[in-house]
Amino acid sequence: MLSPTIRDLQSTAAAIRANVGKVIVGKDAVVDLAVVALLCEGHILFEDVPGIGKTTLAKALARSLGCTFRRIQFTPDLLPSDVTGLSVYNQKTQEFEYRAGPLMTQILLADEINRATPRAQSALLEAMQERQITVDGATKLLPRPFLVLATQNPIELEGTFPLPEAQVDRFFMKLELGYPSEAEENTILLRFERADPLADLQAIVSAETILDLQRAVRAVRVEASVRDYLIAIVRATRAHQSVELGASPRGSLYLYHAAQAYAALRGRDFVLPDDVKYLTPFVLTHRLILSAQTRLRGRDAKQIVKEVVEAVPVPVEQS
Repeated sequence: MLSPTIRDLQSTAAAIRANVGKVIVGKDAVVDLAVVALLCEGHILFEDVPGIGKTTLAKALARSLGCTFRRIQFTPDLLPSDVTGLSVYNQKTQEFEYRAGPLMTQILLADEINRATPRAQSALLEAMQERQITVDGATKLLPRPFLVLATQNPIELEGTFPLPEAQVDRFFMKLELGYPSEAEENTILLRFERADPLADLQAIVSAETILDLQRAVRAVRVEASVRDYLIAIVRATRAHQSVELGASPRGSLYLYHAAQAYAALRGRDFVLPDDVKYLTPFVLTHRLILSAQTRLRGRDAKQIVKEVVEAVPVPVEQS
């Protein structure tokens, strides 16, 4: 019998999906994955071609949550202090006062994150991992929940700066939207014909509820055999001949928590091997660094992860 927390989680996820669905058409699977990341307080990197709806989806998700929201448009001239804030001298009090930057929020939309210099990108590192920032030697805790929704364009390389491996690894998932079908594109035209539905989107879940659900997700059971299966997949990425650097232990932990959240979304208080198998491409692919020879052959990390998942035996229930 399902526990009340699982029922609450399912109903909340369905409400978020329906609310975002007022703006985003036909991307329920992507929205579900975004909710999984939210329940694990994990950051999301949306990567796809321009005009697909990356920023719109990020804003629709943020507006569905009763959290403080800020947006940063990343550009080459962005400074770290433009992100974290800075200390300003107050002539009246003759003391320095901290003026918070846009990073001091619960939901941060980092739009076109790869257009900023590595120095500006690094302003997010401490915040994404430790949920705090350090300004002029003073450490300030960020409000919870804290979630970074970042977007980047994978094809336009001029004027961009690739994200460092340490920062990419801090993203819980990397998601792609893909082009809509013919019917979905027709629905988009009709939906945006007279007005932008994003403008009227209302929050349907509070920050306190999100924190409660995040704690509930951690109670989902993961049997030893499923845990061993997960570890085997991660370790196989490190041993693959085409991979120079495999998934990190952080990737293992993220995949573990993602499986717990996904199982809860499906109404279960236990994780199945299929949950791990389904989530692996979204959680691990962006963490792999392929060898130069592999890249020259035109192979990508998606293909490698697919090979790994197919090669690792799935645990079966003993009769």
